[in-house]
Amino acid sequence: MPKEKTTRKTKGTRVERKKKDPNAPKRGLSAYMFFANDNREKVREENPGISFGQVGKMLGERWKALSDTDRRPYEEKAAADKKRYEDEKASYHAAAEEDEESS
Repeated sequence: MPKEKTTRKTKGTRVERKKKDPNAPKRGLSAYMFFANDNREKVREENPGISFGQVGKMLGERWKALSDTDRRPYEEKAAADKKRYEDEKASYHAAAEEDEESS
């Protein structure tokens, strides 16, 4: 005897998320992301036909194998990018508050 189909009951109210402002500053990249951006093409060249997921795994393994001295340039780039983001965010919020006051 086949099972009866059950439907999942959902709540009637949905919470609308606030739309993201396209002019908002982009978040800073992590040290790993700077490393991955620099080494992604090398991994693809060394392993032709590799899948997207396998590229990520190999990049992760290489990142874990890096010594602290090899990681330092990427961490410095990440710190600089974080500072850039914080500066842009502060000026963005200051401009937004200024617009609210003038309205």
